[in-house]
Amino acid sequence: MLEWMLRQIMAQRGIWSGAELARVLEERAGYRLSPPSVSALLNGQPKQMKADTLDALCTALDCTPSELWVHTPPRRSKGA
Repeated sequence: MLEWMLRQIMAQRGIWSGAELARVLEERAGYRLSPPSVSALLNGQPKQMKADTLDALCTALDCTPSELWVHTPPRRSKGA
């Protein structure tokens, strides 16, 4: 299972709002996202993402894709 960790990464960097995230994306990565796009990233796990957006998030937040997406293998039942 993939878990979207954007809010946790933002909190670790002292970024607490979508407006702050949008500002940091523009300042550090030269990337502009609309308010609805920022809101979608913050309010749920993305079903798909442009490579440019992922690259800008990693640049702006100084992280890697594997920090934004954490994979947890499914649990196996004891009898399996």
